[in-house]
Amino acid sequence: MTEESAHGDGAVEPDPTIATDGGEPTDGTDDEAGERSSSALGSDGVVRRDRFSGGPARSFLSSLAADRRIFEADLEVDRAHTVMLAERDIIGDDVAGEILTALDAIEVDGHGSLPDGEDVHEAIETAVIERIGAEGGKMHTARSRNDEVAACIRYRLREDVLEAIETTLALRESLIDVADDHRETIMPGYTHLQPAQPTTVAHWALAYEGAVRRDTERLLAAYGRINESPLGGAAFAGTTFDIDRERTADLLGFEGVVENSMDAASSRDFLLETTQALSTHATTLSGLAEDVIIFANRGFVDLADDYSSTSSIMPQKKNPDTLELVRAVAGDAAGGVQGLTTTLKGLPRAYNRDLQRATTHAWETVDAVTEASEVAAGAVATADWDEETLAAEAGEGFSTATGVADLLAANGLPFRTAHELVAIAAEGGADYDALEAAAQEVLGESLEAHVEREAVEAALDPVESVASRDSQGGPAPEAVAPQLEAARESLATDADDLAALTDALEAAHERLRSEVNGYV
Repeated sequence: MTEESAHGDGAVEPDPTIATDGGEPTDGTDDEAGERSSSALGSDGVVRRDRFSGGPARSFLSSLAADRRIFEADLEVDRAHTVMLAERDIIGDDVAGEILTALDAIEVDGHGSLPDGEDVHEAIETAVIERIGAEGGKMHTARSRNDEVAACIRYRLREDVLEAIETTLALRESLIDVADDHRETIMPGYTHLQPAQPTTVAHWALAYEGAVRRDTERLLAAYGRINESPLGGAAFAGTTFDIDRERTADLLGFEGVVENSMDAASSRDFLLETTQALSTHATTLSGLAEDVIIFANRGFVDLADDYSSTSSIMPQKKNPDTLELVRAVAGDAAGGVQGLTTTLKGLPRAYNRDLQRATTHAWETVDAVTEASEVAAGAVATADWDEETLAAEAGEGFSTATGVADLLAANGLPFRTAHELVAIAAEGGADYDALEAAAQEVLGESLEAHVEREAVEAALDPVESVASRDSQGGPAPEAVAPQLEAARESLATDADDLAALTDALEAAHERLRSEVNGYV
């Protein structure tokens, strides 16, 4: 993924040892131009010549091995560009057919069969020229490796982001199912890891569903900005050839073009935005993993064996190892954002070779976060919640105290007075008798002067406490019901959007294949 040479906006400069008219090589050998070997081209491919041909930095410059990820993307970009060149009469149909046939053969042979080169783009072009002769260099007419690599990155990243989005939908579905199954399963709720108020498993699960839903939205928004074609921007200043950028965008399934040619070739903000969105999702996953790890430690939930491991020495252990790794991915993703931001910071327009190092951060982040999201979805879907243990612990630490204070405030006491009374009761036993004693101390009269005993005892019960919290978004089963409905509707909408985006890419692939078949 490297920058084009100075003559990159037109046809590639032919090798001086090869006839440019398809005839005999100018060095007097018997090889025909259409049967040129890699030795005829030299080990330096089609771009570097003489003073730029080697040295100890050559391997440092090369990204060919790392470019395996965009091998198929480059072939598709080459095909779309070649079809467009033929349609615009920039190259002949016969030449386009030879190039497209060679590209099909290269795809069959695979990335591993490519000749040496600085990057996959040069290596593929070299391979085309090896097969059909100097005419193969016409494939590179009216473009640079700068716009070419930008198009390949966007082409491949679209697929990766759609896969990441799919895992967020699977996780949301798992959380919704848990919530639906446990609308009335009470559990302790915490702040600062201290018992705070009773809630339900459904309320907890929907809290994470909402966060993951926003993660999906961020990835969908990022996808929209990825899905624009930079092809045709050339090195950065456009081209003198009468190209059709909208046509190549359509053939590749892009929604439109990055209008400014300098912006098209050099911008990588779409990479940064995507990596940031993935990092945000990884942070959500890390919090989810931490909660489940703690819940497993306290006996609230039992992870399936598929998402657990044991000790090499302690056979009784069942460790939530997969979720610990999910938790750690947030650090990797944050590192990807930092690395990419630092690489891009202060780069002048247009192309700089630093960008070769930028994509690694995005690839590593999308792979790690997608896998972590998939694992989290499976762990949540297969976990077993211990309802008896959860119910027994729901009132831990006088977690219904706020409900009692709210009850007193609702019956005329200033909330701060009620807060003081309940705080004293918490130190004295956290039951009705303790509340009565605190009322005598704070109010100088019986608690029943303000509220009936039955109401106070109901407020002390975790089940009744949860049922009373029926405000919008609250944990009461009747408040959870509309949250579940909204979650299902949003999931269905996002699933439809994902399907539409996936179908659009498949349709574009078939459209391009149909056009290619008209030449080969």
